[in-house]
Amino acid sequence: MMSLLNSKPRLFLSIKYFFIFFIIAALGTVGFFLWQQYYPVVASKKWQYRVLHSDVERASAVYKQQDGSLIVAEELNKKQGRIIHIATDGTRTVLFKDLDKPDGITPFNGGIVFSQEGGVYPVSFFKDGKLQTLFEGTNVQGLTVDGQYLYAVEDRGENSQILRYDSKTKKLEVIRSSLNEAETLAICPDGKKYYNEKDKSRVKLLADDGTDPIILNYKKTRYPSILRCDDKGLWISEDSTHRARLLLLKPNGKLRVILNYLKAPQQLLKIGTDKYILAEGGRDRLLEIEKIN
Repeated sequence: MMSLLNSKPRLFLSIKYFFIFFIIAALGTVGFFLWQQYYPVVASKKWQYRVLHSDVERASAVYKQQDGSLIVAEELNKKQGRIIHIATDGTRTVLFKDLDKPDGITPFNGGIVFSQEGGVYPVSFFKDGKLQTLFEGTNVQGLTVDGQYLYAVEDRGENSQILRYDSKTKKLEVIRSSLNEAETLAICPDGKKYYNEKDKSRVKLLADDGTDPIILNYKKTRYPSILRCDDKGLWISEDSTHRARLLLLKPNGKLRVILNYLKAPQQLLKIGTDKYILAEGGRDRLLEIEKIN
């Protein structure tokens, strides 16, 4: 009887410690997710940023029109995705709805094209109020234009492909296949083309002979996603849910971190000599980035 009585305090003490441990673990988990969401983005020297638009759900692709207004993709799945128009005064209008992870907005042949990453869907061309299909693809994410050609990247996991569509002949061809989670292709002013393989954390050069050397590997970038190239170099958005970065690989080969502590950054759009818009899908917003002279 005495051993039974003595065991009760120890049992209650064990239960007490269990609940204390459980509460600490729960608070730690909540704290980690709050840290991911609210820890401020940090800009490198000579760069600054501001929130341009908030409450843009899963912002992925963005395009600026001549009047200064924006066309933005909200990359929601299960037919919840939308493409919206944001006027210069902030007024928002839904252009297209019932989409499955819309993405890849870019100007093409006097109109705009956009894709859907949520399955087998058309790459759509919108001009003068009319919407038409250019071709169908599977999980098409990145769209890049080079003259008469439209490059589209199918994010099919280990079977990702890069497609090239000729707007004059209407011919669609696969120029690369068996890639590992490729999402986008970037074309630089000198004509060089780069693409990503996010799952392997690397960026490769699209070579004419098909060798495609690795330019950046997992030691220098984590989950590279959206690539853009301009006179400053090759921009890389890291699609990670916390501590993601916006990187710039300069023409001299030096790699710089422009922004840190991002959450799932997506497309980068150049809007001026030293000014850009970045869609930060993980925080449902658009950031305006500017170099400080």
